[in-house]
Amino acid sequence: MEWGIYTMKRSIFRLFSSAIILAMLVTVVGCTTAKPKITEVKETPVPAKTTIVMGTEAGFPPFEFHGDSGKIEGFDVEIANNIAVTLNAELKIEDMGFDSLLAALETGKVDFVSAGMTVTEERKKSVDFSDTYYKSSQVIMVRSSDTTIKAKNDLKGKTIGVQEGTVGDLVASDEFKDKEPKRYKKYVDAIMDLKNKKIDAIVLDAIPAASLQKMNPTDVKVLEEKLTEEDYAIAVKKGNTELLTKINATLKAIKENGKYDELIKKYIDEK
Repeated sequence: MEWGIYTMKRSIFRLFSSAIILAMLVTVVGCTTAKPKITEVKETPVPAKTTIVMGTEAGFPPFEFHGDSGKIEGFDVEIANNIAVTLNAELKIEDMGFDSLLAALETGKVDFVSAGMTVTEERKKSVDFSDTYYKSSQVIMVRSSDTTIKAKNDLKGKTIGVQEGTVGDLVASDEFKDKEPKRYKKYVDAIMDLKNKKIDAIVLDAIPAASLQKMNPTDVKVLEEKLTEEDYAIAVKKGNTELLTKINATLKAIKENGKYDELIKKYIDEK
């Protein structure tokens, strides 16, 4: 009887062990035949573009002007577009009076100013300037028919037109103290008054003077005498070293890769 019970227990044990081994084999086979889990690979998204705002006064050809399509174009605009590419940003342009540009920069309305702006010690007190990107000078524009004004010494007692807040304004105020200059928001208005004999001359930057003369070939002429030598640079808010570094890097890059020379040929050499 005891032997029968023993035999029965062994049979049950063997049966139980076989069931366990079978379950383990099924598990192992199941693991080896299961499809491997595929890890989903996600592409790293390209950072969204931000907006960078350029402040300018678009009446200063060939540096900035309204093209035939109405859009603001020019030498400075193309440089600004290159800066925007460096920053992976969309360029937005704010057109305003030249005398309002630095205030707009200080209050954050614009991120940088590119407007054929001359570097001066006075302006350095309120903004930081980039590396020089163009050298210019102030010249005198008169009516084509005027034979009395041949040089700056002939401007004594004359009514001189200038764009408000420009170096031309400073030069006229300093050089010709006997008479206050007449200030304009835009050069086109000054030229209109010059043609209509409401003023006698205009003091302005040489390259824009050449462009404006080309637009009014029979009405105005530019004298050869240069009143100043000056540097154009891009202005940023005081202390904005991050943006200034990017701007200088862009200026360096376009000078090294030939883009700068292309822009000179496109906008300035032909003037």
